[in-house]
Amino acid sequence: MSERTRHALEFLKNTDKIDVPGVCAVWGDERLLKQEVLNQLKKCVVGEGDALLGLSSLSGKIAKPAEVFDELATVALFGSARRCVIVEDADEFVKQHRLALEAYVSHPSGHGVLILNVTTWPKTTRLYKRLDQTGLQVECTTPSPAKIKTWLAERAASHHGATLQAGADDALLELLDPDLGLLDQELAKLALLAGQDGTITRGMVHERVGTWRHRTAWDLIDAAASGNASEALAQLDRLLLAGEHPIAVLAQMGATLRRFAHAARRIEQTGRPASHTVLTRALKESGVPHFATRKAEHQLKQLGRRRAEQLLSWLLAADLALKGSSSAPHRGRLVLEMLIVRMSRAADSRHPTSA
Repeated sequence: MSERTRHALEFLKNTDKIDVPGVCAVWGDERLLKQEVLNQLKKCVVGEGDALLGLSSLSGKIAKPAEVFDELATVALFGSARRCVIVEDADEFVKQHRLALEAYVSHPSGHGVLILNVTTWPKTTRLYKRLDQTGLQVECTTPSPAKIKTWLAERAASHHGATLQAGADDALLELLDPDLGLLDQELAKLALLAGQDGTITRGMVHERVGTWRHRTAWDLIDAAASGNASEALAQLDRLLLAGEHPIAVLAQMGATLRRFAHAARRIEQTGRPASHTVLTRALKESGVPHFATRKAEHQLKQLGRRRAEQLLSWLLAADLALKGSSSAPHRGRLVLEMLIVRMSRAADSRHPTSA
């Protein structure tokens, strides 16, 4: 990325040196990052307190270019000398008025700053290319797992006065989706429980984070992939008794099992023995996060090549059954139980043809 096009994590580290240009685009679907970027841009342009009188927010679904440009050209009577106009949900606004925006970007008003808050911002457009030269573009998308782990440690220290113990970041990412807002909420809760030394341990994360349903579903998948059918069936029973629908359980299982199936296919395509290096590379290329590869390697070995290669067909058969002949909850249970048993350690000895 160029100096004028940055990811939000980089942008937020260097906000003291920002000279905000006349047009900015903030895009992506990571809500916490986007809100923090927008707040920082507002502060840089119009300041705080009474200066916020120089701030206007317009809906991109109904705003017209003339209205936006008039706001930008109007000198504030109070507060900041510069105007800041944010067009919210601006995807449709950009789509409908692209030519007018391209002309404005070439000659922006000296009195104001236009901020386009969009979800998508294609790199192939003239707007992107022009702002990459003269404006500011901040990407607010979900960072990589490695960058999230760095962010977690920095966030715990700077915002919550806590320290993440080694492994606590991995545990958070195992239990939660990579949503920074959700992760930040959990950090705040854990920091309150961390005691005087402010240390958040891996054990605290496993004990306190997420609802019991999330933990149970994760435990079910872990036990099933490890071949522990009895434990997986017990966790399945808890979920179904609590009202979880069989289709929802299958969806959570499928996300992990498809990675194993793709990894097995990649290993087969290499034509090489399944060494540690080959297994690790195949799992990473199939979407397994770096911190989970060691456990995933053990689970894939447990499954074995024959069963791993059949995972996709088993998942497809289960999905069709749950949406067809076995759509009733009591029949859906049998479909999931059969899938779990097929993955167990005893599957080969009891049913040689099923593996």
